[in-house]
Amino acid sequence: MKRLIHAFILFLTLSAPLHGQILDMEIQRGLRRIDIPFDYINGFIVVNLTFDGVFPLRFIFDTGAEHTILSKREITDLLKADYRRRFPIVGADLSKELYAYLVQGIELKVGNIIAKNRSILVLEEDYFRFEEYAGIDVQGILGSDFFRRFVLKINYSRHTISLYDPQYWAPPGQNYMKVPIEITRNKPYVKAKVQFHRDTSLQLRLLLDSGASLALLLHTDTHPGLELPERVIPSNLGAGLGGYIQGYMGRIDELGLGPFTFREVISQFQEVSLFVDTVYSSRRNGIIGNDILSRFTVIIDYIHEKAYFEPNKTYNDAFEYDRSGLFLAATGPSLNDYVVYGTIPGSPAATAGILPGDEVTSINCWPASFFSLEGLTRKFQKKPGTKVRLKVKRGNKRIKMVFYLRDLI
Repeated sequence: MKRLIHAFILFLTLSAPLHGQILDMEIQRGLRRIDIPFDYINGFIVVNLTFDGVFPLRFIFDTGAEHTILSKREITDLLKADYRRRFPIVGADLSKELYAYLVQGIELKVGNIIAKNRSILVLEEDYFRFEEYAGIDVQGILGSDFFRRFVLKINYSRHTISLYDPQYWAPPGQNYMKVPIEITRNKPYVKAKVQFHRDTSLQLRLLLDSGASLALLLHTDTHPGLELPERVIPSNLGAGLGGYIQGYMGRIDELGLGPFTFREVISQFQEVSLFVDTVYSSRRNGIIGNDILSRFTVIIDYIHEKAYFEPNKTYNDAFEYDRSGLFLAATGPSLNDYVVYGTIPGSPAATAGILPGDEVTSINCWPASFFSLEGLTRKFQKKPGTKVRLKVKRGNKRIKMVFYLRDLI
């Protein structure tokens, strides 16, 4: 399956944006466009920034997040930050009450942009645990409060984010296709066609979410016509605040995004409370994530509520998923030690006898530490019938395991 962290969902008990935000951006004089390089790791856009003029940090660039969030409270503790307000937030299971603090007056430097006097949220504890679930060393999320005043361009092929001054920006040429969007609470939503069967086609409101390492996530109880495909598997959809996000994974027949059509799309399905979805998610039916967005160069014009898409060389790539049924968490100082935290019932990994808590020490005779979590994911996405040889440590025992990848959906 598409592994681990998919969409970090932050539900604040707020009905309005954070107060006290001063839009004080310093941009190098004469520049009409700022280019920011990024690393694309395990389906996430990761940018470097300087936090309050002191700390070099790495944040996930997230069009689906309304606010900028710091997950490592020890950083603001060192700065002796004034924690002005404490907000309750809802965890991944939509029941646990967790907490975040409002911190004002923070300076963020990203590329040639210096944003002063920012209001950010600081998690009371590191509920996200990015390192463990995504296998990447990041300390927070850069939300739309930072870049909403610009025209945003994400070039996934060149690993570059461009921010344009709207007064000097002109719509792109004919290689781009224009798609209407709606901006709600600074987040871009699009109307898309989702087809489960030949006779079942729905128009759904989906969030364009660069903070989600998936293709498509659908909230099954937000529309009377939303139903699970005939063939699904129970799955941990990823990790969110305070726990795992439970749901299912399957394929839909077709996804229509403006003039573009994708078939046999790997999709995640989650049931959420209608109350939570109405209040916090702007009545959305789901999320379009990076496994779709990365097939384009994407431009979002927040002011005029338009998006532009230009397909790149990955546009026609097949939608792959993990055929092992194995869930791994990255641990250790270099995030290259791997512990099993679950398996899909009846999957090759489960049938081979792999258990939660097993430490994977080698794969196909290579030390597991040679691979990143993303590299292991690619190993388990190979074609059905591929032989996988694992060595695991279980307590004081070292056990050899063999299984063969196969289609699960």
